[in-house]
Amino acid sequence: MVFIPAGSFIMGTDLKEGFPADGEGPPRLVQVDAFSISAYAVTNAQFQAFVADTGYVTEAERFNWSFVFHLFVSEVVKLQVKSVPQATPWWYVVNGAYWAKPEGPDSDIHDRMDHPVIHVSWNDADAYCRWSGQRLPTEAEWEYAARGGLKQKTYPWGDLLKPDGKHRCNIWQGKFPIKNNASDGYEGTAPVYAYEPNGYGLYNMSGNVWEWCADWFTPSYHVETSPMNPRFDRPTGRRSMRGGSYLCHRSYCNRYRVAARSSNTPDSSTGNCGFRVVQSH
Repeated sequence: MVFIPAGSFIMGTDLKEGFPADGEGPPRLVQVDAFSISAYAVTNAQFQAFVADTGYVTEAERFNWSFVFHLFVSEVVKLQVKSVPQATPWWYVVNGAYWAKPEGPDSDIHDRMDHPVIHVSWNDADAYCRWSGQRLPTEAEWEYAARGGLKQKTYPWGDLLKPDGKHRCNIWQGKFPIKNNASDGYEGTAPVYAYEPNGYGLYNMSGNVWEWCADWFTPSYHVETSPMNPRFDRPTGRRSMRGGSYLCHRSYCNRYRVAARSSNTPDSSTGNCGFRVVQSH
């Protein structure tokens, strides 16, 4: 856990590359109390310890399916896929996919114990937090931490995506969603400590996996929430997510910027969503 001192920062953005419908702004001065946040997302090893201790069964296991990116599905499993969302055909509904079998029944995580756990719903993440004595970060805490002490920069390290031509995060390179050059070294998830940390010592605040936040999601977040420890608590049917993932690409989902926001229903699980945890002080 990394201690983040209390302070204020400009939250949100009005940059043209943002998504106005997501409610990324207007930018405003926000105050946040001190808290500690995990240096990286919860790993497969950590989540496995939680399951071993509690016998917890994730929602993907109870539903007996989760969304898996099409390029990761084996030919055998592909033959059994009967459902694909029309709006996002690169997601396959794979029976038997869950955190320990992320690409379906013929996959495992033995060589990925230091990767972020995926196929966890918001409800699953909340259950982990109750077990560990921690909680999910608010959007404000997440963004404050992600900025790493920098002011109004696009990414956790500055304004350039690849300073000195160096990859600083795990996102898509190539033509989405059919060709991933993986020039950053990873087609799917990367180890949680991959790439350089930000100014606070936090890893992968951009890319790798989406991270659940405590807030309910609303596009009017910046208009409705308080400037002091903002948090949106009115149920809207969707929970906030931050950080983008290994599937984000400028042409489609330029949401690996620190001010970018997204959401999903609390019982949804996908192959590119995880979480990190915080503790109050």
